[in-house]
Amino acid sequence: MPELPEVETIKRELEKVIINKKIIDVIINNAKVIKEPRKEKFVKELKNTAIKEIIRRGKLLIFILSSRSTQSSGKSLTIHLKMTGQLIYPGSGKTSRVSFKFSDGKLLDFNDSRIFGELRVVDNWQDLKFIKELGPEPFALTENKFSEILKKRKTKIKVLIMDQKIISGIGNLYANEALFRAKIDPRRSVNSLSKRETGKLFEEIKKVLSEAIKHGGSSVDQYLRVSGKPGEYVKHHQVYDRKDEQCYKCKGKVKRISLGGRGTYFCPGCQK
Repeated sequence: MPELPEVETIKRELEKVIINKKIIDVIINNAKVIKEPRKEKFVKELKNTAIKEIIRRGKLLIFILSSRSTQSSGKSLTIHLKMTGQLIYPGSGKTSRVSFKFSDGKLLDFNDSRIFGELRVVDNWQDLKFIKELGPEPFALTENKFSEILKKRKTKIKVLIMDQKIISGIGNLYANEALFRAKIDPRRSVNSLSKRETGKLFEEIKKVLSEAIKHGGSSVDQYLRVSGKPGEYVKHHQVYDRKDEQCYKCKGKVKRISLGGRGTYFCPGCQK
């Protein structure tokens, strides 16, 4: 599933190519991805509106729409890529589940091989239950606030930092990478971390997310950038998807276990 760096990359790239573009048609090839309203109204709400702003919250993209009179309509198109969603521009429409056609004739394609993605047109995106339940993002936290969130909890540290209701945006891939860089075993209980370890983890979470954004995210499954090119941060992974391979630091073997129902990669030699 695309995580914060991938969704942020898509947001930044779309801002360069579709802001202020007018949607003149919506081509629906599979209505299953449209969660609200019904598809006929979905099309009607979007036609002849322009995309004024793009916001990312957690792993959700929010397109703020103008009305037909160019004044803000208050409505938004929200897109959750889920596991295999892609936004490609300019698109061809050949494999898309939904395509948005602009007044210049170009398409923005929403592709989704597994059809888990979710598209909505809503009056107020901040009223979405998913949004209301999100915790703060790593870049919105201070080290002290991060420490307060972790304080006295007994959950395993990897499970906690992936909990979107506690901290939003960190998924499995970057949780593995941040914990490796902080030299913390993912199986440790949160309340076992020292103040120094907590501070180091907070620092490495922000660093790994920033570096991943700089490299356009990680293409480890079906994630692609808006241009259709893969994200290049996969070249910089230290442990993720490297089971039984040699650790770059200590030359031991990277281990894979299941933790919280997710594949977890770590180096027993480096992470304590």
